[in-house]
Amino acid sequence: MTSHNYSYWEQTAFVGKADVIVIGSGIVGLSAALQLKKMQPGLNVLVLERGFLPSGASTKNAGFACFGTISEQLSYLKRSSEEEVLRLVDYKWRGLRRLRENLGDEEIDFQQLGGYELFRNEEPQRAQECLDHLTYFNKLLGQAIGTPDIYAVADDKIAVFGLSGINRMLINRFEGQINTGKMMRTLLHKVYQTGTLVLNDCSVNSIEQTDDHVRLITSQGDFNTKRVILATNAFVTQLYPELDVVPGRGQVLVTKPIANLKIKGTFHFDEGYYYFRNIDDRILFGGGRNIDYKGEETHQFGHSEKIKQQLIHYLNTIILPGQTAEVDYWWSGIMGFGNDINPIIKQIQPNVFCAVRCNGMGVAMGSLVGEEVANLALQHL
Repeated sequence: MTSHNYSYWEQTAFVGKADVIVIGSGIVGLSAALQLKKMQPGLNVLVLERGFLPSGASTKNAGFACFGTISEQLSYLKRSSEEEVLRLVDYKWRGLRRLRENLGDEEIDFQQLGGYELFRNEEPQRAQECLDHLTYFNKLLGQAIGTPDIYAVADDKIAVFGLSGINRMLINRFEGQINTGKMMRTLLHKVYQTGTLVLNDCSVNSIEQTDDHVRLITSQGDFNTKRVILATNAFVTQLYPELDVVPGRGQVLVTKPIANLKIKGTFHFDEGYYYFRNIDDRILFGGGRNIDYKGEETHQFGHSEKIKQQLIHYLNTIILPGQTAEVDYWWSGIMGFGNDINPIIKQIQPNVFCAVRCNGMGVAMGSLVGEEVANLALQHL
């Protein structure tokens, strides 16, 4: 560590030479740190985070513990193989189980209330295509979930939930939900218990190779380490632009509390581009980046008026028809996408490894992605 007006105590106890530095304190980065310490407790592991809180999507997601609607599976199937679709669902399902094992259902407020896919009145063809593939996907994905009783028709619940403009609805019985804030606090606590430090407000500007270590040039000075794990998802291209990772901004709102709210479970429509749920008797509603893909391919947090207005429109016409709910919170998160539906877990240069591109499924994938990149880095220590 080069001098940055640090005392002897600070340099020896906080920012001294680490065996492994993990960049990014989201789900993937913290899961990687946990795995490193689990496999080699004596390692000196340091996590660097650019934000005051984890940047990106780990503390900004909607808290969906899901592995995909039928329309999403169909979309994957059209650009991949049946084997690849099954492998990815198996990966996400195992990832969700690992998240629950690592942190505990009570600590993350996990509830398996089911997930619903809605089809608007104006999309009967999409609804019929999904209905035609219901048995097919139950049989295929049953190999991963352990039962073919996954997806089913749930039209009778449309009126129960008070939805409007919806003519068909499917349920995924195995979809759940979590409290994202509790999840990240619990994960951070687990990492702290291993003796791993997480340093915030530290942006990595560049990574340099030397004869015997890797040097990180950061906003807080230079760090030296034996190995680096990049877990910055969409932001990885700011350091390695050649990687196939494209940022995708997700915009989210939460309403003020609503009396007698009927919504229960997690809900998706338009191939998963819109999603909502009940959180503390409020509606959390997000999505809409498919309105303007290029405009939402950004590393900048914020909102676009076009998407905000579309979310408000759907909120007041589909989810809470005739109620004109008041919005209490607006925020955005940055996800990482690519042409390939799989995450990137690999060595990208000597002693530098990456685990990125969760394609909007970080809650489901993150635990396993972090473990895999940690094991890969350990092979080279």
